[in-house]
Amino acid sequence: MSIPNTHIRAVLDGYLRRFPEEAESVGLLRRALDSDHELSSRKEFRIGHATAGAIVLDPRGRVLLIHHNALDTWLLPGGHLEPEDGALYEASLRELKEETGIVPERTETESVTNTLPIDLDIHQIPANPVKGEPEHWHFDFRYLHRVRESSVRLQAEEVGDHAWRPHSETGQARLAEKVTRALSG
Repeated sequence: MSIPNTHIRAVLDGYLRRFPEEAESVGLLRRALDSDHELSSRKEFRIGHATAGAIVLDPRGRVLLIHHNALDTWLLPGGHLEPEDGALYEASLRELKEETGIVPERTETESVTNTLPIDLDIHQIPANPVKGEPEHWHFDFRYLHRVRESSVRLQAEEVGDHAWRPHSETGQARLAEKVTRALSG
């Protein structure tokens, strides 16, 4: 069973109650939801589809970045939803385990009852003619997880390297501000 749009809408509504200043920035996602696009399907390209990400903090407050082989860039762990995912939060943990070997038992999650992400990043993905994928959008629901130790086991097929960086070096000021607030309690 894939994650239904009703779950995605409920998470979005909760997220916007927490971060009302971001209401205007989620117009594309609202349009896709209102048009009943199947957002849990990685084959939904009319506007785009939902993904799940993990912002992982080590005991020193550093963020885990991975070097994505296909895109040849540094990213937060995360990716497409799978049919067996029951919730966006669960997808975040599954992706974290797949890409880094960090299992849910090693994490403490920073979210309201494990349902609300700390960030929602909407970004455009370029066309990939090899995969037959047109340009589209990712609606990336990002959950904050803390780990007690910083050991990582990479998924070599997708991830070439990893680095623990200060959270201020994610390249995203809004995300860095949210992590700063989470660290300060």
